[in-house]
Amino acid sequence: MLRFLSLSTLLFCVFAGFAQAASKADVENQFRQWLQRDLWPEAEKSGVSARSFKAAFADVKLNWDLPDLAPPGFPKPKEQKQSQAEFSSPGSYFSEKRLQGLAATGRSLASTHAATLKRIEKAYGVPASVVVAIWGRESGFGRAKIPYPVVDVLATKAFMSTRPDLFRRELIAALHILESGDVEEASMRGSWAGAMGQPQFMPSSFLQYAVDFDGDGRRDIWNSVPDSLASIANYLVKKGWQRGRDWGFEVSIPAGVSCAQEGPDLAQPMSDWATKGITRISGKAFPSHELSAPSMMLVPAGTHGPEFIVTPNFYVLKEYNNSDLYALFIGNLADRIGSGGGTFRGTWGDVGNMLRSDVLAMQKALVAKGYDVGKADGLAGYKTRRSLGDWQAKNGLAPTCFPDASLKAKLR
Repeated sequence: MLRFLSLSTLLFCVFAGFAQAASKADVENQFRQWLQRDLWPEAEKSGVSARSFKAAFADVKLNWDLPDLAPPGFPKPKEQKQSQAEFSSPGSYFSEKRLQGLAATGRSLASTHAATLKRIEKAYGVPASVVVAIWGRESGFGRAKIPYPVVDVLATKAFMSTRPDLFRRELIAALHILESGDVEEASMRGSWAGAMGQPQFMPSSFLQYAVDFDGDGRRDIWNSVPDSLASIANYLVKKGWQRGRDWGFEVSIPAGVSCAQEGPDLAQPMSDWATKGITRISGKAFPSHELSAPSMMLVPAGTHGPEFIVTPNFYVLKEYNNSDLYALFIGNLADRIGSGGGTFRGTWGDVGNMLRSDVLAMQKALVAKGYDVGKADGLAGYKTRRSLGDWQAKNGLAPTCFPDASLKAKLR
C-alpha cells in the first residue's frame, strides 16, 4: 500500500508539473499575441516606430520570478495582511551603521564631484548634500547591482501583474526612451519594478526629468554621474523644491502643545511654532530667514518618536518616495553629509507592531465618527495621526497621535 501511495504521489506530481508547464506555455503564447494585437497599436499611436517596437521585443522574455504577478488562467494571488515599517519598528529604518557608512561615502564623493555639484546647485538650487543623499539611498552612489532588463520587467508586469495599467504606461514610456537613442536596450537595466539607473527613475519620470548635464547628447542615468546627479536635482525642482530653504529641524514639542496639529495643510510661520514653545533639539535658534516662511509640524510616530518642524521641501522629498520615513532618512543623511549632523535625538518607541488591517479598522471607526483620515488604506498618514489625537483628547485620553493596540477596543 505504501509503495502504491508513493507511486500515486509521484505520478500526481509529474502530471501536475506537465499541467503547469502547459499552462505557462499557453500564457507565453497569449503574451506574444498581446504584444502584436494589443500593445503595438497603442505604441504606434503614441509615436513609436515599427522598427523600434520590433527591436525592443525581439528577445523579450516573461520573468515568472517577479513579485505581484497574476498570470491569466492561474489562481489569483491571495491578499495578505501587511505590517509596515511605520507601524512596527521605525527605528530599524534608521540603521545607524548604514547611515554612518552612507554619510562617510557621501562626503568623499561630494568632494570628488565638487565641481559638478557646484554647477548643479547653481543651476537648480538644490543643495549638493541632498542630491548626494538621494543618490546614495537609491543606488549606493551608482554602485548597486541593477540586474533586470527593463523591457522584460515592464512587459511582464504590463501583461500579467496585479497593476497592469500602471506598467503598461511605463512600458510605452520605455519604448520612447529607446526610440530617442539615449540608451541601448542592452544597457537599459532596472529594478524588479522597472526603476532605472542611478537615480532609480521609472521610464515616465525619465522622460520628464532626466537631463544631459555632461553635454554628450544623451541622458545617461546608467553610466554618467553628472547626468544622474543633475537629473535628481531637476526632479526635485520640478516637484517644487524651494531654493534657499532647509528640509526641516528636529524639535522638542512641549507637553501642552497638541501633537494633532501636523500636516502640510496646517502650515504656520516658523515663528508661530517658536512662540508656542517649540524649540530645536540642538539648542540652536531657528534660522532667521525661515521665521516668516510657512512650516509644518511632523510627528511620524506621534509622541512615540522624534518630532519635527519641516518646510515644504520635506514634502518634495516625499515625491521621490511617498513615505515620511524615507524623507526623514534623506534629510538626516543630507545633514550628515553637508553639515556634520548625527542621529536624531528623539528615540523611536514601541508603536505596538500594528498590522495594516488593524490601522484600517481604526480609520473606518474614525470616519464613522466624522473624522477626516485622508485615504482609509491602513497607512497611518498625517490626517489619520492627527484625527486620532483629536479623538483621544475629546475622550479624556492623553493624545499620542499614533495607533497602538491599546486603542483597538476603545475606538469602535
